[in-house]
Amino acid sequence: MTTAPAEPLGAAPAEPPQPLPAGPLPYGPRMTRMLPAMHRGFLLVNRYAAVPLLRAGLGPLMNTPLTGSMMVLRTRGRTSGLWRDAPLGYVVADGHVYCCAGFGRRTQWLRNIEADPHVELLLPTLAVTGVAEEVTDPSAWSRGMRALLASMGVIGRATVGDVGRASDDDLRTMAGGLPLVRIRVTGLGSGPFDPGGQGWVVPTLVTIAWLARLARRRRRERQRI
Repeated sequence: MTTAPAEPLGAAPAEPPQPLPAGPLPYGPRMTRMLPAMHRGFLLVNRYAAVPLLRAGLGPLMNTPLTGSMMVLRTRGRTSGLWRDAPLGYVVADGHVYCCAGFGRRTQWLRNIEADPHVELLLPTLAVTGVAEEVTDPSAWSRGMRALLASMGVIGRATVGDVGRASDDDLRTMAGGLPLVRIRVTGLGSGPFDPGGQGWVVPTLVTIAWLARLARRRRRERQRI
């Protein structure tokens, strides 16, 4: 994707939004103890599998109603100034893109957008730029979080439970430790199938492999004659 322009893409809030009071992360004791190891594992999987696959244009093949949809969120590192990529589950609702910080307030990309809210998104079929903000209004948080968790299918239910019939109070108990982020789209980015992207790689390799197999088959047929 292209890097964000030097000039702001949209008006940032005059003051940083104040986070909603958050409880502990909504995971059981066993999963909570595993979080450090899970975090290290996610870093490896994200870097060497999820992000490359999404960059290669395979997002549509990775998204199902059972597992939810994945995007790449690009934020500017608050210390390094370099772009950082994070694959995340997301949902589009009310004209915005929603995602949540699965490791709570220590989530690195959340801390990055607190320093610089201008982000880039690589969606399965489109790349866009946007301005991110944490959702602080309780009713807006409930609507956005409910839609996001419902869209994650099996993953959402396994993480926090079935939110379909949960009241807002129950939802707060189930997922209150997860900061919700809303991204307002401000422009187009450059996706994997746009000039300079990597979307051509997989179809080209598949075509080469198919042609090679076809050539081998024809050679075997000629040898039988």
